[in-house]
Amino acid sequence: MITKRDYYEILGINRNATADEIKASYRKLALKYHPDRNPNNKEAEEKFKEGAEAYEVLHDPNKRQIYNQHGHQGLEGTGFSGFGGFEDIFSSFGDIFEDFFGFGTGGSSRSNAKRGADLRYDLTLSFMEAVFGTEKNINIEKMEICPICNGSTCEPGTHIESCSYCQGTGQISRSQGFFTVRTTCPQCHGRGQATTHPCLHCSGTGRIKDKKSVSVKIPGGVDSGSRLRLTEEGEAGIYGGPHGDLYVFINVKPHKFFQRDNTDIICQVELSFVQASLGDKIMVSTLNGKKELEIPKGTQPGNLFRFRGEGIPSLRSGRRGDQIIQTVIKTPTNLNKKQEKLLREFEKLESGKVTTRLKNILKSSSAKIAG
Repeated sequence: MITKRDYYEILGINRNATADEIKASYRKLALKYHPDRNPNNKEAEEKFKEGAEAYEVLHDPNKRQIYNQHGHQGLEGTGFSGFGGFEDIFSSFGDIFEDFFGFGTGGSSRSNAKRGADLRYDLTLSFMEAVFGTEKNINIEKMEICPICNGSTCEPGTHIESCSYCQGTGQISRSQGFFTVRTTCPQCHGRGQATTHPCLHCSGTGRIKDKKSVSVKIPGGVDSGSRLRLTEEGEAGIYGGPHGDLYVFINVKPHKFFQRDNTDIICQVELSFVQASLGDKIMVSTLNGKKELEIPKGTQPGNLFRFRGEGIPSLRSGRRGDQIIQTVIKTPTNLNKKQEKLLREFEKLESGKVTTRLKNILKSSSAKIAG
């Protein structure tokens, strides 16, 4: 029975190592024992394969958990038995070796399918549309799959052939020091395939520019800066890649009466001097129509009143905020003589009240001193 070394020991890390630490340690080991740097060195080959096996287990959270709990024996129960040779390693880690060394290191070429680009659309809504939600049809221009070749890039009746320059691998090799450097084929750009009869409709690109009308459902409660994501409504992918997404950014026009504060709305109502002094019942505009508000006697400028549940619905809970009403006392202007006379008499009465109150205070104070 072959006894395997501890994977943490192989990579020179502790058992609490992070994913970044595991990757950095394996990079150092792979660079040191890479077969191109150590030709015909059996010991280096074994250490290279040993390090790849350790990394394969420890960078995978599920395999790492099994290994931590049950060791090598536990991994055998999952069907994992290491790598058969260099081709297995390069095939599994093609992406990471390109990150490590800046070029491919053998094995099959990577898929050339690419996801389509995401798109942005700026949508302006009225205040009420944002409050209650709405549905809008927007027109966008984007790259779509060619309807003639269906994205294959070939004229109907023809097919893609293997690239003769790289023999279908998508890469060409050249020596660079200790390494055999593999770079993307300049003829097929890494596809490993060549279009000998390109589609005339899309010029062999597999995509065309098209206009499309998209329906966007706006939930009630959105605000300026809200972003809606429409999955796969972006541009078509390349060589079979998936569509990108469409992001709709919301801008809300201001309202002439309401102002927004999260899910609350704030408004101001004007009161006359008489209404504020004697009290009144007034009708106030809300998001759902008019509602009566009772103004108590002696209301002051800036007093706040609240209509509960008359605000904006929350995007998360749907619960509506409140409407907050702030009073503004309107000072009368252009008074006639009779109005001025009445106000003067009112001022005298108020002055008399103040004088009486002062006399009462002084009289009370004198009595206390005398006592």
